[in-house]
Amino acid sequence: MTTAQQMIDYYTEAEVAALQGRQFMFNGRQVMLQDLTQIRAGRKEWERKQAAEQAAASGLPGYALTRFE
Repeated sequence: MTTAQQMIDYYTEAEVAALQGRQFMFNGRQVMLQDLTQIRAGRKEWERKQAAEQAAASGLPGYALTRFE
């Protein structure tokens, strides 16, 4: 499992815990419902990193080329 996937899993676990009102320690502090926006932003950042890693591994350039004739 990659670091990106581990972080996505961790952020997802924190998000679920916050939504359920459970206690969850994240970076040495307790996560609460009001932290949900930051948790979701962190998860999305790691999802972008994972997508970039997968694109690089597949040999895709990360952009599309179009020919106009």
